[in-house]
Amino acid sequence: MGNLEQDAIRRILAGDRDAFRVLMDRHLPTVLRMTYRVTGNAVDAEEAAQEAFLLAYKKLPSFREQAAFGTWVYRIAMNCSLNLVERRSRDLGWDAVSIEPGSSTENLAVSPRLTPEAALLNNEALRRRERAMLTLTPMERTAFILRHMEDQSIQVIADALGVHTNSAKQAIFRAVAKLRRELAPKPPAPSAPLASTGGTKDSQ
Repeated sequence: MGNLEQDAIRRILAGDRDAFRVLMDRHLPTVLRMTYRVTGNAVDAEEAAQEAFLLAYKKLPSFREQAAFGTWVYRIAMNCSLNLVERRSRDLGWDAVSIEPGSSTENLAVSPRLTPEAALLNNEALRRRERAMLTLTPMERTAFILRHMEDQSIQVIADALGVHTNSAKQAIFRAVAKLRRELAPKPPAPSAPLASTGGTKDSQ
């Protein structure tokens, strides 16, 4: 952990609440990217990130300074995101806007050099991937995102999910299998046979 973060933590513990802004400015982009990917929408992503930093502030006296603050708050944010996803899944009235192509957080913006036809195909591929992600359970989605998008270790994922490492591996395996099935090329629909007119040529 750098001297700047160590100094900020000591100032916070000494009563300087404004010093927490140093830690937020440094780690909020990474935390927000992850919470956005796990929750699937900007509203929940911001809520989970804010909750994570609030918990980190409250628990800062128990933080071990030899550890990395970024890793610590990241794990708190993972738990907040997963808990929020589980709460939303029980709330039938919740209807937040889901991830849409073009989000700057996800770096999904279409390159201006693409032709209109290529841009259309790119957006359709993004929509297909998002629909495929919706087929996953909250645990599968979180495990897949943390492993294949956030490059987290199996142990970190297991800790975030509150399960054994084998269960985390199984969740990732199920997620990959489902996504492969959903994103596999669909066979073309059989063309309808031409209807017979049933008539005969007119005689000359």
